[in-house]
Amino acid sequence: MSKAKDIKEDIIEEQVEATTEAETFEVEELSTEDKLTVELGQEKDKFLRLFAEFENYKKRTSKERVELFKTASKDVMVSMLPILDDFERALLHIEDDKEAEGLRKGVELIYQKLLSTLSQKGLAAIDVRQGDTFDSEKHQAITQVPAPSKKLKGKIIDVVEKGYKLGETIIRFPKVVIGQ
Repeated sequence: MSKAKDIKEDIIEEQVEATTEAETFEVEELSTEDKLTVELGQEKDKFLRLFAEFENYKKRTSKERVELFKTASKDVMVSMLPILDDFERALLHIEDDKEAEGLRKGVELIYQKLLSTLSQKGLAAIDVRQGDTFDSEKHQAITQVPAPSKKLKGKIIDVVEKGYKLGETIIRFPKVVIGQ
């Protein structure tokens, strides 16, 4: 069987060599017009590939530019969130002091302006209330405490820090305490 296999391989090699020689011979026998046609076809192929590559480059760079604007906005929004938290804490403490009514109104005005400006840019608070069902994809559990009632097992007991989203993307998950 190995002799038959060797003979078969030799025949295949001879056919390949003969075909290659015939192709070389055909290329040499082409007229100038045919050679120009072949060259034109090759150049056209190169052009089409280069054009397709350029179109892909344009699409990729425009997509990267859009992503850059989104992430730049996201970075600014994330850096502004602690300021919003500070305003909310200040408003809670100023409400206790009845003598600082003018100060409270001023801080409230500045807080509302900042909040409305950020809202216009796409920032929105995530609404989380006590008693809502805990969802690990929407909330960040800080700790678990024994539930005051059976109804609050696996539910949110307290919201420690507000969560925010920019458009449809959550940029800060609400930090919550859940009942065990």
